[in-house]
Amino acid sequence: MAQFGLCALLLFFGLVHHIKSHIRKEDKTGEKERPNFIIILADDIGWGDLWVNRPDNFTPTPWLDSLMLKGKRFTDFHSPASTCSPSRAALLTGRHGLRNGVTHNFAVQSVAGLPLNETTFAQLLHEAGYYTAMIGKWHLGHNGSYNPVHRGFDYYFGIPYSNDMGCTDDPGLDLPSCPPCVLNQYTTRKHEGCYTQVALPLFENETIIEQPLDTWSLKDRYAKVAVKQIFTASISKQQPFLLYVALAHMHVPLFHNTFLNVTTQDPYTASLSDMDSLVGTIMQAVSTVQLENTLIWFTGDNGPWEQKCQFAGHVGPFVGKWQTSRGGGSAKRTAWEGGHRVPTVVTWPKKIKPNSTSSALLSGLDIFPTILSLAGVKPPSDRHYDGIDITYILLNDSDEGHRSLMHPNSGAAGQFGDLQTVRLKHHKAFYITGGSVACGGGSGQQQYHDPPLIFDLSQDEAEETPLNPESEEYRSVLKEVEREREALLWDIATDRVSSADYTMIPSAVPCCQPNHPACRCHSLK
Repeated sequence: MAQFGLCALLLFFGLVHHIKSHIRKEDKTGEKERPNFIIILADDIGWGDLWVNRPDNFTPTPWLDSLMLKGKRFTDFHSPASTCSPSRAALLTGRHGLRNGVTHNFAVQSVAGLPLNETTFAQLLHEAGYYTAMIGKWHLGHNGSYNPVHRGFDYYFGIPYSNDMGCTDDPGLDLPSCPPCVLNQYTTRKHEGCYTQVALPLFENETIIEQPLDTWSLKDRYAKVAVKQIFTASISKQQPFLLYVALAHMHVPLFHNTFLNVTTQDPYTASLSDMDSLVGTIMQAVSTVQLENTLIWFTGDNGPWEQKCQFAGHVGPFVGKWQTSRGGGSAKRTAWEGGHRVPTVVTWPKKIKPNSTSSALLSGLDIFPTILSLAGVKPPSDRHYDGIDITYILLNDSDEGHRSLMHPNSGAAGQFGDLQTVRLKHHKAFYITGGSVACGGGSGQQQYHDPPLIFDLSQDEAEETPLNPESEEYRSVLKEVEREREALLWDIATDRVSSADYTMIPSAVPCCQPNHPACRCHSLK
């Protein structure tokens, strides 16, 4: 029924667009249009979850496969961090956490978020005349001025943080499984690893419209809102637009369309199919309104959460063998490849060569400067940036990206945000190592390395055997690694940097009915 409603909506707006496009056709003669941008950010997705990375027995994802065939796939693309808030802050600002102040995750009780003196690409595009909308997970502050509508977005619909940071009435699939929200004040539930006291809220702009939300219907609700926002911008407002879609997929608890007959053995592939359907609806909306001048950028915020076992994604060949042989996981929260190398594709009809591939070393940090450049917008000049403009790489056959890239500590070892892992071309140096909690429990011990471990990823993508410190190759690479790292740290030390407020108080919890159990309230819409 929900899918039929979306089809009818697409048809209606397609007819409206067809009529209006003829009316304003003469007005657009000779006008150079600025591109629309759709940024789709998957949560906790593995490099091995999609496309040709995928084992033969994986459930097909036809829309994401189609996206790959229409655009350029990047095989060496990395999230800016390997955990939620720092990765998203860096994506939106083009700056590492040591600059923008966001080095670890914000909590349900957090009073603040992304520092207010940091500028997002949404703010800059909004000021340049773009209609800006966001759907999905924010995780950069949910109170007052930290809400997305105060950070450059005209419209917001979504969850203020991860979908496991609150109870629901019909919990999704997780390990351990979590109980539903309490129904009355006489019931108390405590469950290790589960949020049981406050229900998961759904926001529209600054208002909680449902608490707890129904995650099993979330995909259809996001799809409907995405279609509406695309048509609002292109038909009603006739503005170029930015649509930032930060998915709840593939973060636990997993959920999917209820019509799918799924056993507990294959919930991850069902959730992948659910995500694929949402991406497909967005692609159909763009096609319906004939928005050829629309760039779609699909990527991930970090790698899979290995601790969740069958409910986690796949890292492909990037298994971090040096770490796993010593204990612990090597994906989310770590600086091993599985923690930050993410599936990424960019499409732009008649601009980006279809079904093409680039091995350029790139990062989610590059989204900020690239879309601003394509929109003809200059970022503030009073601060430094870590991302690079990859327009040339998008539009041409090029594998020349970053010469070096730093991977911040994200919880498995060291101080949050510190840059103690250095990628230099195809080499990678670790000044510190540590494993996250693995499936079945157990984490790797933190170890400092002086001199650092250095791996040659061109020969050892599993990061199993470091180079011999006595070898000429090691000594040559080490000199360059030290030079690159020292230059960046000095640049950060002399830059305009921010500091995030991580204060937590009970009154900061988003709650539509404080006197009701779990803050429960009925939908207001």
